[in-house]
Amino acid sequence: MQIKALISEGKAQIEAAGYSTVDAEILLAHLLGLTRMELHNPIALERALAEVTDESAIVDGYAELVKRRCNHEPVQYLTGTAGFRNLDLVVGPGVLVPRPETEGLVEEVLKHIANLPGPVSVIDLGAGSGAMAISIATEAPNTHVIAVEKSMEAIEWLKQNVAFYDESIRIFQGDVADVLEGVKCDVVVANPPYVPDSQPLPKDVANFEPAIALFGGPDGLELPKRFIEAAARLLKTGGLLAIEHTETQGAAIAKLLSADFNQIALHQDLTGRPRWTSAIRGNQ
Repeated sequence: MQIKALISEGKAQIEAAGYSTVDAEILLAHLLGLTRMELHNPIALERALAEVTDESAIVDGYAELVKRRCNHEPVQYLTGTAGFRNLDLVVGPGVLVPRPETEGLVEEVLKHIANLPGPVSVIDLGAGSGAMAISIATEAPNTHVIAVEKSMEAIEWLKQNVAFYDESIRIFQGDVADVLEGVKCDVVVANPPYVPDSQPLPKDVANFEPAIALFGGPDGLELPKRFIEAAARLLKTGGLLAIEHTETQGAAIAKLLSADFNQIALHQDLTGRPRWTSAIRGNQ
């Protein structure tokens, strides 16, 4: 099997479709049961190739995956996994692919939790695949984490990830507006749908990822407002909210928060863009 030729052809096709050539390596590594880094390790690659019993299945399978990527299917859906911090989460149709930009929000929330006496109660509103909820639960063992998700399709992925990483995480299906009545917590994290309805998105996002997890109303703020109202109801006085948004929504999010929160602060993501806001619940 001519690995270099396969990768070269895959890269050419994927680049022509407008995507990173790294995707070609990820897809071939996936078929061979390797990580992308192992694909470049001669010993690991030789071992993987020695276990191949049907070269044509690899060649044909790779061609099919490259074709699907060129047709804009997310590479994470093709491999069935998405990396987030220390996690390898299972993902697929019906759930939003977790983004590395969200990792910075989790990092700062973990620092906040480290300064609180345990146990610390955390609610993830709109948990999706469970990226934030599971990261917090596994990296801060002094927490009790609840993951809230409305979409039944997303919950199926959430359940798989929770079962693999931390079964102590409690999952609730429902709308943030009325879920967990009477519950109070120390921390709320939220990645609500915040994209304005008319905003164009890349084809792999627009054509495949769930609209329910993306679009937040005409100006993108309708659903973030509902998430903020839910957080105000759920948080104890002095509790922390960390909410993600677009890089242009910081001022509008701060205005929505001003009724019930103080110490409102805008934060940059890993790429230096203002992409999430923290706030402390005021007296109730």
